[in-house]
Amino acid sequence: MPDNAILAEGIRKDYGEKRALDGFDLAVPKGMVYGLLGPNGAGKTTAVRILTTLVRLDGGRAEVTGLDVATRARQVRQRIGLAGQHAALDEVLTGRQNLRMFGRLFHLGRKRAAQRAEELLERFDLVEAADKGLKEYSGGMRRRLDLAASMILAPDVLFLDEPTTGLDPRGRNEVWQSVRSLVARGTTVLLTTQYLDEADQLAGRIAVLDRGRVIADGPPESLKRLIGGDRIEVVVRDPATLSAAAAVVARVASAEPQTDAAAARVHAPVAERVAALTEVARTLQDDGIAVEDIGLRRPTLDEVFLRLTGHHTGDEAPRKKAGVEA
Repeated sequence: MPDNAILAEGIRKDYGEKRALDGFDLAVPKGMVYGLLGPNGAGKTTAVRILTTLVRLDGGRAEVTGLDVATRARQVRQRIGLAGQHAALDEVLTGRQNLRMFGRLFHLGRKRAAQRAEELLERFDLVEAADKGLKEYSGGMRRRLDLAASMILAPDVLFLDEPTTGLDPRGRNEVWQSVRSLVARGTTVLLTTQYLDEADQLAGRIAVLDRGRVIADGPPESLKRLIGGDRIEVVVRDPATLSAAAAVVARVASAEPQTDAAAARVHAPVAERVAALTEVARTLQDDGIAVEDIGLRRPTLDEVFLRLTGHHTGDEAPRKKAGVEA
């Protein structure tokens, strides 16, 4: 298998007059969670369908585990797993029966299918629920069972298309832990999501997708540095002292401080986070400026996405192009 588990170059896909992918490029190294982040309609699911051989591309090329998805689709399918937005499980069967059924569908013998089901039930912490019907499963348990089913053949690459949509926080955490365990065992995961905290929690690298093409690519911390790195925030007790506090913050800031009069707050990006916090706190005390709160805050992926695209992940407004150093 090459260094890149997934490689896409200039992929184009049209549905009638609508272009879903417009020069989509992606390179996913082996053995990591790679996040594909974007709003509804950005092209995430279309990209996954092409890379998993479910939909043919109209232009460009793509490889998964070094195999061309257009000309060697059958071999690609033997090396990948896919968990879509909706669990592909039989409601009538128990968890154990579902996994055995999937094993048989993947052409495992009866004995091997049963053995593989037991291995996956243990790996995904579903042994106690193995003989329960799916109606007794929580949302997180269903998702974990769906992940287990996608791992029947121990794939090199696992595609997760918005795997935690509709789950409560506990269910999301259960899925996240399962994904981390898979990567620790050597599986490469391509994760599509519109949840910024999910990408931040799981992904070692993120591509921001908007209107069918990647507009930014890099580790989460690298993307966050695009909007100025760490920020110092000060909330003053007396709004009348806000301008004086802003002057103090300006001495250590790497850009002009911004103030919020309604919240009595001033904030600004800083290069040396600890030194800046220490100096500002000491100077405010020496100047007799009382504060309600003072601290350092890292940018969020939501702020990065807003800066790059001009809209939040739930919006579908036209993007603003931005230069990005990945």
